[in-house]
Amino acid sequence: MNPVIELLNSHRSIRKFTDQPIPQETVKTLVQAGQAAATSSFIQACTVIQVNDQDKRNQLAECAGGQAYVAEAPVFLVFCADMQRNKLACEMNDAEINSGFTEQFITATVDVALFAQNLTVAAESLGLGIVYIGGIRNQIARVSELLELPELVYPVFGLCLGYPDQNPEVKPRLPVEVVLKQDSYSDSGDQETIAEYDQAVREYYQTRTGGNKEMTWSEQMSGMLVKEARPHMLSFLQDRGFLLK
Repeated sequence: MNPVIELLNSHRSIRKFTDQPIPQETVKTLVQAGQAAATSSFIQACTVIQVNDQDKRNQLAECAGGQAYVAEAPVFLVFCADMQRNKLACEMNDAEINSGFTEQFITATVDVALFAQNLTVAAESLGLGIVYIGGIRNQIARVSELLELPELVYPVFGLCLGYPDQNPEVKPRLPVEVVLKQDSYSDSGDQETIAEYDQAVREYYQTRTGGNKEMTWSEQMSGMLVKEARPHMLSFLQDRGFLLK
């Protein structure tokens, strides 16, 4: 163990923030830390939009399913997968981008995730708290319109930033034995290990909610994954110039 590993293992989602503002210079420093993340073939396909306008914030909170902290957090960022900038780079060199490939969608989206996680770790190292907001994809077309996103750009998720005004427990993760495989994939024994993990998750929820929520991880997954998962996403992404081939 060292301080970096301890910081990573102490991550919690924070949904209540103090009124203490975050200096813009700190936001810039965090974005620079995000830029330092690995990027596939140097494409650097992440654009971050800091949303300051309160009316836009309120509308984004509504798009995300009424998550009030989107409107209230000191800083709200939207992370976008951006191949428009790469198109511009091609035009600067009298070349025409051959866009629409699934591989481009994957690499741009992975770039965003790596960038955001670097930024998150940097933020937590400064005593800030964060929560990712995937809910902006509930109404992704409206979000894109609010942010005036062009073709070849799509919003992957949002991020609330602020100084924590709560101290939640760390949510238990799956046992390493379930996640780390040797030489090939095998789920032999995973069911028994997950059953034990389920009890730890049940106890976590009971403690966190004062007994108002009693659910295991596998119950949560089985309840969620039998439902449609934002079926509008494919057509939206194709309209944006992604996943065409």
